Amino acid sequence: MLSPQELNRYSRHLLIPEFGIEGQEKLKAANVLVVGCGGLGSPILLYLAAAGVGTIGIIDNDRVDDSNLQRQVLYGTDSIGKPKVEEATRRLQSLNPYIQITPYFAALTSQNVLTIFGDYDLIIDGSDNFPTRYLVNDACILLNKPFVYGAIYRFEGQVAIFNYQNGPNYRDLFPTPPPPELTPNCAEAGVLGVLPGIIGSLQANEAIKLLTGIGTPLTGKLFVMDALTLTTRTIRIPLVPERVRVTELIDYEVFCGVTIPDVSQDIRPEMLVKLLSENTDFQLIDVREPQEYVIDNLKGELMPLSQLADFKDKISRHKIVVVHCQSGMRSQKAIAQLQEEFGFTNLKNLKGGLAGFRKYKEDNA
Repeated sequence: MLSPQELNRYSRHLLIPEFGIEGQEKLKAANVLVVGCGGLGSPILLYLAAAGVGTIGIIDNDRVDDSNLQRQVLYGTDSIGKPKVEEATRRLQSLNPYIQITPYFAALTSQNVLTIFGDYDLIIDGSDNFPTRYLVNDACILLNKPFVYGAIYRFEGQVAIFNYQNGPNYRDLFPTPPPPELTPNCAEAGVLGVLPGIIGSLQANEAIKLLTGIGTPLTGKLFVMDALTLTTRTIRIPLVPERVRVTELIDYEVFCGVTIPDVSQDIRPEMLVKLLSENTDFQLIDVREPQEYVIDNLKGELMPLSQLADFKDKISRHKIVVVHCQSGMRSQKAIAQLQEEFGFTNLKNLKGGLAGFRKYKEDNA
């Protein structure tokens, strides 16, 4: 039942014949969980809250960083350093006091996902990595819940609905994950600031359609948008009869190849701080691209992964060599290449990359 205040607030919805009071009451009764409150999560959450979705859960274990504010419109400068779920909750309750927000300041894992997802009617995936996407997909299959998918990369965005009324799931689109070095996140590849606003709004639109039963949901189809040319296309996603049946959750970091199997190759941020402070004779190599190096660097020697073989003679074989990228993934690939092709045995990977190093310095300032 809508209160007089809610009738006034949602009046523009109520005037739409296909929507009306019945549609608004369905939104009020709905329970929706949004995975991630970053670039995609920001517009998703703002529009779900404004629309009057009764209960909104948010799960994210990140804190607001200055570099987020180019696209994550939920936050302001005064949010920097604070947990995103807490800042998002504050902002959304300010936007709409008639709804309930449930924050989870935690990473989504195989251990907690079924318990958390169990309380919600619909899941919306605003994550930015393949392990989480497969985890969301498989948990939704086990719980028989639909989810709204979105993804962004530089100028391109994608939207789809998976696991809805026996329709395709994410594994029909991506049966196996691509190699991790070919799937950088926004921190590594960059993204046009307005793109997550567009794609996240489309995800919110699909969610509202599912919750109210209006329109035609984007199930069995992948919507793709190119922001540079403002062209779109819709690709059919067929069911794959021979796909592997999901019966349990797995280790998705291992499945997607993003774990570092040989931990002896790791060097933690605190050890790099010690090497730098003690003026140890070692070599520091940055395998990111030049445009990334300009934004922030540790004054290491720039040897981009894409041209690594050209620099092999400039890499020492007689002292410790610390290799890093933004997150630790590309540097792992670089070390594997140098070991396999050129026989290096003295290479160490900076665990967590530049991002992990900066966080360690911030936490221990």
